[in-house]
Amino acid sequence: MSPYRMTRTLPEDATGAALRADVLDGLTRMPKALPPKWFYDARGSELFEEITRLPEYYPTRAEREILIGRAPEIAAATGARTLVELGSGSSEKTRHLLRELTGLHSYVPVDVSESALTGAAEALLEGHPSLHVHALIADFTRGLVLPETPGPRLVAFLGGTIGNLLPAERAEFLRSVRALLEPGDALLLGTDLVKDEAVLVRAYDDAAGVTAAFNKNVLNVLARELDADVDPDDFDHVALWDRDREWIEMRLRARTALSVKIPELDLLVPFEEGEELRTEVSAKFRQEGVRGELAAADMELARWWTDSAGRFALSLATAAG
Repeated sequence: MSPYRMTRTLPEDATGAALRADVLDGLTRMPKALPPKWFYDARGSELFEEITRLPEYYPTRAEREILIGRAPEIAAATGARTLVELGSGSSEKTRHLLRELTGLHSYVPVDVSESALTGAAEALLEGHPSLHVHALIADFTRGLVLPETPGPRLVAFLGGTIGNLLPAERAEFLRSVRALLEPGDALLLGTDLVKDEAVLVRAYDDAAGVTAAFNKNVLNVLARELDADVDPDDFDHVALWDRDREWIEMRLRARTALSVKIPELDLLVPFEEGEELRTEVSAKFRQEGVRGELAAADMELARWWTDSAGRFALSLATAAG
């Protein structure tokens, strides 16, 4: 069995402290908002996996098509000996890259979930017994220090997850990624593309109601972790396309006037009838916009691939100059 290591850079209670801070900040501001990362407890992760199989939800299939078709080009262009995956989760998509990165020495999955990292590492090592895996329990949005591994390194941020960051957060994130890149390293970035509004809204408001359950699951997290007195049935799932910002917003809309008690924070949160809580932003991109955001972070767009329908893109970027 190849070497397997796990390093924790998050304190043991970091997740709980971050949840309390985000809820206190997000539910006392106007308009109310919570970060989408709080969807993903065990049940939320199950629901998202179900979403990825829905006919309306195209991003996962579109990105998989690119990875399968372009993995040889990605391998040839990067010659990567280390693959770093940010927000790796189950590392399902990574398998398409691993098959082609024949010179790969090390895989560094980065996630806040220890259980997800352990499960993914065990599965990967079965198929790639010579691979060195160094898992990091870390929040990649708060700065990251990578272990010593051989270069060149390919840093992968897939799934269109960068769209969940607001513009200022994206800029900060891309600068932090640039700081990780040494000469010869590259960033592989997945971005969902701007398209017909009806297609976008259906992807986030499916007929079976799975996305609605996923959205409302954040309320179950608050009830379990913070003893919040909240009933998901008191809220409706809402998905809207913001044409000016070119992003989808998911919201929870109060069906009636109500108050949510959160004893863990000594907080009472009033909602008026029809008041909305924003739970996710999912920005959609154009090639020129991606190029501009990379340039602002001192990176150059080197390659651009889309699926056959032009719905999703993978881009390869390198340090500028």
